[in-house]
Amino acid sequence: MVQKVYDYIICGGGTSGCVVAARLAESTDSNILLIEAGPDCKDNENIKMAGGWSKNFDSETDWNLVTPPMQGVDGRQVKLSRGKFLGGSSGVNGTLCIRGTPQDFDDWQIPGWSGDDMFAYMRKVCMASSRPMRKTDLNQSENFHNKEWFQAEEKAHGYDGPLHIEPHDMAPISELMLKSMESQGLPLDHDMFTTGSRSHGCGHVPRTVHKGLRSTGADFVMNDYHRPNIDILVDSLVDKINFDSNKRAVSVDIVSKSGEKSTVQAKKEIVVSSGSYCSPALLMRSGIGAKEELQKLNIECLVDSPGVGKNLLDHLIVFVFYEVSKDGLTNDHLVYHGDAAMQAYLLYKEKKTGILSTFPFGAFAFARLDERLKDEPLWQEAQKTAPEGRDPMGLTKSQPHIEFFTTELYGGPKQYDKYPIDKKSAFAICTELFSPRSKGTVTIKSTDPFENPVVDCNYLADELDLLVLSEGVRFGNEIVMNGAGTKDVVKGSWPADLTHHAFTKREEWIPHIKKEATTCYHAAGTCKMGNDDDPMAVLDAELRVRGVTGLRVADCSIMPSLHGGHTQMPAYGIGEKAADLIKAAA
Repeated sequence: MVQKVYDYIICGGGTSGCVVAARLAESTDSNILLIEAGPDCKDNENIKMAGGWSKNFDSETDWNLVTPPMQGVDGRQVKLSRGKFLGGSSGVNGTLCIRGTPQDFDDWQIPGWSGDDMFAYMRKVCMASSRPMRKTDLNQSENFHNKEWFQAEEKAHGYDGPLHIEPHDMAPISELMLKSMESQGLPLDHDMFTTGSRSHGCGHVPRTVHKGLRSTGADFVMNDYHRPNIDILVDSLVDKINFDSNKRAVSVDIVSKSGEKSTVQAKKEIVVSSGSYCSPALLMRSGIGAKEELQKLNIECLVDSPGVGKNLLDHLIVFVFYEVSKDGLTNDHLVYHGDAAMQAYLLYKEKKTGILSTFPFGAFAFARLDERLKDEPLWQEAQKTAPEGRDPMGLTKSQPHIEFFTTELYGGPKQYDKYPIDKKSAFAICTELFSPRSKGTVTIKSTDPFENPVVDCNYLADELDLLVLSEGVRFGNEIVMNGAGTKDVVKGSWPADLTHHAFTKREEWIPHIKKEATTCYHAAGTCKMGNDDDPMAVLDAELRVRGVTGLRVADCSIMPSLHGGHTQMPAYGIGEKAADLIKAAA
């Protein structure tokens, strides 16, 4: 039964929001309301079964956001699926724990948010102590379960939290891809994606899966970790936040799925954790945003904050598929051939093992492209105005330009539907662009909370983004076609009527990129924090919304710039950091 007054109200039950609620509830004299727009997730098999991820899209468990046509990708619209249920996108993501590099967070230049700070929060180490982490440390976030073959950096992991993580046992094609990556100049470092210590190399990526079960943000507030001082309200949207005459956030207006309205008060603080698309939308509906934009919608402007909904950043990804000549290298035979799909499902139901028990990504690498780009006129010209010690993308040598990762069978976004059902096998290498210079926007069309925000990612608007991404895709193709592990097993492109496997020039890849590039679901930056001299900063260094009191934002929208990694682990870290800031203020 939802009460009328709480100490803290958390608006959004996704990755960060669940963490904030759980950590605040550790103070037993506080009561917390966690509000989630979507349903509970406890009975959704396609969340705990990592292989069922795509079944949650295009339904009521998906926000079903679609961009307007974007010029940089040939006028295409891109589907931006997001998890709409308790746990949010931690229940539909690729389960990957790729933290980025410490320099990514140092670049924010905000006190308390250094690389050391963020890496510690991503595994939740006691921040009051500078001593090395021990396996006996309590109250961590990560619960890492190693395997005999994985060479873990033990001090980089946590071992006592709700978030269960383990290494991924790879298909043969992935082992071959690691050999190809090594032979093409990317040294093997097993746990580099945890430590963030290497900007050019290949390795394995631990996943938020353990014993066949996906671990999500919801695990922080459910089952063994549920606390009686947390009330969870699902299938309910936060319409807007209300303020008193002193501009202090005091309550939220809520609309249920059926349209029933209610108002709940907060005695201490309200935290917005609705994600990089919906957090700025909620602030705008509440009167915080660019004054001119709010006035057009007849919203009274409480705080003229021009940065709300601006600075949208995301990682672009390009899939390139290849057919292999030998049986059993990929996992296609476990899904597409004969009645394999049913057998895989029955195996999962009975033993929580098999292809559906994990996510079908394989080998991973970070890469710097300095030598490959040094003779490009555009690169040379941009370098003339780059800050000292930085390249044209704004990166130091310690930060990768791109990431490579492979699939262990044919598959990806739903446009990839040329399945190898006739006992053939295929896989993809995916190239992901880090540090995008192109920035997008999030706006709202009305004050209706049921109307999705308008998300324009503005992909590839900056020509340097296209330069780096196209060179990265070219390098990825060379790894597959020339690498020691794969050069003798790849027959050519998949489907066979494509010829991209034979491309040798960067320019040849540009039409494919504009046609195929899509989101990697790493949206960030739309409620960015910043120092006092930044007029576009929505938040201060303690995540407090500028211009009001009693209101913070805690999710990836707070990022001033997008790190070179995946957003899952920073989302957990931001939630942990936000909770500590709130506790300190109390």
